[in-house]
Amino acid sequence: QVQLVESGGGLVQAGGSLRLSCAASGRTFSTYAMGWFRQDPGKEREFVAAINWSGSRVDYADSVKGRFTISRDNTKNTMYLQMNSLKPEDTAVYYCAARGGNQLYRLGASYEHWGQGTQVIVSS
Repeated sequence: QVQLVESGGGLVQAGGSLRLSCAASGRTFSTYAMGWFRQDPGKEREFVAAINWSGSRVDYADSVKGRFTISRDNTKNTMYLQMNSLKPEDTAVYYCAARGGNQLYRLGASYEHWGQGTQVIVSS
């Protein structure tokens, strides 16, 4: 079992940057594939990025490719999402998710564990 806690959200102007963190409890963090998703009210949950358990492979949604970077530090049981060149359309609640396995998963239904989310607001 793993528990996830996101942090780092906030209000930023368009063009700015934020770094989200996802802290995981438990001793098996390094065996979990991880992902970031986001959801704006009235919209469906959207895949943002995924990373395998070692961090050697990553995947991004086209909408964030080249602007966002996913990474993890297994010694700290933490995953990160560095978000640069933010746009108003990046405004959403961002969630981290985890599941056992070493693949990259884009479907939210593939994940077993979710955090509570952190709000990101990008003003124009």
